[in-house]
Amino acid sequence: MQSDANVIQMQPGPQTTAVSRKALWAGYVVSGLLIAFFLLDATLHVMKPPPVVDSFARLGYPLSLAGGLAVTEIVCIVLYAIPRTSILGAILLTGYLGGATASHVRIGDEFMMTVVFGVLVWLGLYWRDERLRALIPLRTSSRQADYV
Repeated sequence: MQSDANVIQMQPGPQTTAVSRKALWAGYVVSGLLIAFFLLDATLHVMKPPPVVDSFARLGYPLSLAGGLAVTEIVCIVLYAIPRTSILGAILLTGYLGGATASHVRIGDEFMMTVVFGVLVWLGLYWRDERLRALIPLRTSSRQADYV
């Protein structure tokens, strides 16, 4: 039988972390700019202008994948834009950007921009979503778990 002294009492729900209005708006701005960029990128995949054709050839991917990538990107960004599904959208965008990073690394191309975009996806979401701030607090709470 376990002693009651070793039992940790957990709080009934996640603690929310307050955020300033400036941080909240910064989150909306960063997320909005990312959404606009990803929608433009998906549109270019559908339109297939010469730079997109050249990029696909340089990366070694058939151009026939462009439409599927555009649909995938749009689904991810829509999920990211909807507050209820924004965390799932950020996870999926991270995977999408991870694939892009791996593609660039494979051919020895510059890849830091895809990493920066991945960080911005999470930073924008962190600033605008209290659920994420509660899940990943950047500073310790003055109120720690109570021991009985």
